[in-house]
Order: sequence, then structure tokens, then C-alpha cells
Amino acid sequence: MEDILQLDRNNIPQSIAIIMDGNGRWAQERGLPRSSGHIQGVENVTLITSECARLGVKYLTMYTFSTENWNRPEAEIGALMQLVADKLEDEIFMKNDVRFRYIGDIDRLPAPARRRVLECMENTKNNKRMTAVTALNYSSRWELTKAMRDAVSEARAGHITPEDINEEYVSKHLETNFMEDPDLLIRTGGELRISNYLLWQCAYSEFYFCDTYWPDFHEEDLHKAIVAYQQRQRRFGMTGEQVTKG
Repeated sequence: MEDILQLDRNNIPQSIAIIMDGNGRWAQERGLPRSSGHIQGVENVTLITSECARLGVKYLTMYTFSTENWNRPEAEIGALMQLVADKLEDEIFMKNDVRFRYIGDIDRLPAPARRRVLECMENTKNNKRMTAVTALNYSSRWELTKAMRDAVSEARAGHITPEDINEEYVSKHLETNFMEDPDLLIRTGGELRISNYLLWQCAYSEFYFCDTYWPDFHEEDLHKAIVAYQQRQRRFGMTGEQVTKG
């Protein structure tokens, strides 16, 4: 927990997105089935959610299952869906006053998983300390394509003109229209890409990549990521001098 001493509590990123990578490799290196890594990864979600809420993060978005993940072995997909149904519990959210939301097309999920997601969202809707968002059957290209279809439909109906389509319009038609864009994107597991995740929303996010597999990414690792974020200057297209002058 040493790194928490370096944290500037007045500069905590208000919106953090995480690509939770490395569950399967974590398990395989221990001679375990890949599903064991996902089970341990779920336990770690509880840990990191609690710590983010404690630090004052307002939005935590976790990439749980992408549209491309349907290409994985059937047994692994089944195990992941079962984890959603069995391990998505209200208790962790209620304990930390966290509201649960999802982004993605959950209609394709098995009924028990879909039902549990909707129940958890309903049961936690009045919580206010932080919003925890799971990306389920989500991909950014799917999301942007859907937004374009919405725009075409509204234009055909005469509700908008081409001039009405601007950045604000697009943002309002994305799955994430209820939340702030990520200040910080963390990816565990050693890969250096963002894998079709929040492409529009991460236009000016700070990226933090680490080799640690997700099941081993604990509070001190989160603190290191936040400290790295705090050491950067966010310029948003301006010069460093302009930012310094405020």
C-alpha cells in the first residue's frame, strides 16, 4: 500500500476504464483451467470496485465480454456467462453505495445472465457514491454503427438534418451517454492495444499498460496507475504553456 502515500487526493481521475486482461494466462501458468482465472478475476473486480469508490472515482467501466469474445471456446464462454449469473451480487454495490450499469447488447446473453444484470441495475439504481459499468457483449465499432443507424432513422423521419449531427449528437447516442469519458484507461496483462473498447470516448484518455495479469492487479497496482496519471500533463490539443497558464 506504499504507493497510496504518493496519491494526490485532489487529482483522482473521475472516470476510469479497465481492460481486465490475463485471466486465462494467469490460470494456465498455474496448471489450472482458464475458467479458474475468470473466477479469480471476478473476485478482483470486487476489490478494485471497492478501492475506486473509496478513492473518490465517480465512474468505473470494466470490459467484461466483447462481441469478439463469442469466438472463444464454447466451454469458456459458458463459464463466463455462468459467472455473470452467479457472481454479480448486489452486496458489493450496496456496501459501497455504488450504482451498477451496463453497456452493450445484452439481448444475446443467456437468460439467467441477462436477468441478473437487469436485477442488479434495478436494485442499485438509487446508489450515488460511484457508478460501476460493465461492458457486456460490447464493442466500440458496434456502438458507433448503431449511433449512425439512429441518425439515419431520425433523418428519414425528418427529426434532424445533417447539420444537427455533431460531436454532442454522437455522444448522446452512444451507450455511455450517462457517464463521463474516461480520464484514465488501464489495461492489464501486457498487451499494448485497446481492443475495440471505447474508441470515441478515449480520444483524450491517458493510457496505462502493465504486465500484471488481472487476477493479480490489486490496490497497490491501481495506485501506481493513478500516480502515473497524475504525473502527466493533459493538454487536450493545447501547448504545455497554455495549460500551465490555465
